[in-house]
Amino acid sequence: MTQTSPTDPQAAVLAVREEVGKVIVGQEGTLSGLVTALLVNGHVLLEGVPGVAKTLLAKALASSLDLDFARVQFTPDLMPADVIGQVIFSQGAGSTGEFRFREGPVFTNLLLADEINRTPPKTQAALLEAMEERQVTIEGHARPLPDPFIVVATQNPIEMEGTYPLPEAQLDRFLLKLTAGFPSAEELSTIIDRATGAGPGPVATVMGAADLIGIRARVREVVLAEHVKDFALRVVLATHPDRPDAPVLTRRFVRHGASPRGALAMVLVGKALALMDGRLNVSFEDLREAAVPALVHRILLSFEGEAEGIAPARIVEEILEATPTVGG
Repeated sequence: MTQTSPTDPQAAVLAVREEVGKVIVGQEGTLSGLVTALLVNGHVLLEGVPGVAKTLLAKALASSLDLDFARVQFTPDLMPADVIGQVIFSQGAGSTGEFRFREGPVFTNLLLADEINRTPPKTQAALLEAMEERQVTIEGHARPLPDPFIVVATQNPIEMEGTYPLPEAQLDRFLLKLTAGFPSAEELSTIIDRATGAGPGPVATVMGAADLIGIRARVREVVLAEHVKDFALRVVLATHPDRPDAPVLTRRFVRHGASPRGALAMVLVGKALALMDGRLNVSFEDLREAAVPALVHRILLSFEGEAEGIAPARIVEEILEATPTVGG
C-alpha cells in the first residue's frame, strides 16, 4: 500500500485520480466532482443511464481512500430500518434477553444509495438527518455516523415509471449534482477490451481517511476575497424570480431559486478547486466552474419552464454570462 503525504493536497488528489483511472475509463469530470465533494464533506447526486460505471466509480474511490463502503439498492419495498438500522430483542442462551441496536448500512464512510428515487418518501426521508447532521436518531438516542460520511446517490434520468421524485428538502442536502455521460467510441472500445480481457488489478489505497480529514481542514483555510464572494452572492440571487434585478430567463422560467446552501456549495467547491490547483485563494473561475453542479438541482422550474423543456443548467450558464466580475 502506497500513501502520499497528507501535506501535499495536489499530489494526494492526483494519486487518487490516477488509481481510480486504472479501473474507470473516462468520466474525468464525474471523478473530479466526487473527489471535490469528499474534500468538503458533501454529498453527491449522480445521474446517468445504466452501465456507465457509477457503482464501480464509487467503489474504486472508496478503495483508493481506504474508506468503508456500503451499497443500498433502493426499491419500492425498502423500509427506513433497512437503511439506518433498528433496535432488536436478542435472546441469549439463558432465559433473559436484551434489546440491542443493529446498525444499518448507513454506518459507513461512503454510502452508495443506488436508484434513490425508486423508494417511497418515507424511506428517502430516513437519510435526511444522516446527510445533514451525520447522525441517526432511533428510540430517542442519537447515534453518530463515522467520519467521513458521504452519500453518493444515483438516479436513472430515462426511466421515470415507478419512481418517487426527491423532495426539494432532500435535493438541497446534496452538495453537487453530477452527470455520468455516455463514453466516446474510443472509451467504449477500451471498456470492451478491459471487460472481456484479464481486466485491471485491484485499486490500491493511496490516502487514508485521516489524511482526507486533514486536507478537508485545509480547504476551509483557503482565502475568499470579499469581491469574489460578492460574485457568488450575485449569481445565487439571480436565480430568484422575485428579485427586482432578476434576469428575464429567471423571471420567466423559474418558480423558486437556489437556497443559501447553493451559495455555500459554490464557495466550498471553489475553495477545494483552488487548493487542488495549488492556490490559497478562490478565483472567479473557480466559482464559475462550481456554479452549475452546485445550483442546478436547487432551481425549481415554473410550469412554463417545464413545458418548454428548459434545462436549469442553461439558466445558470446564462446568469454566469450576465453577471460581471468586479475587481478587488
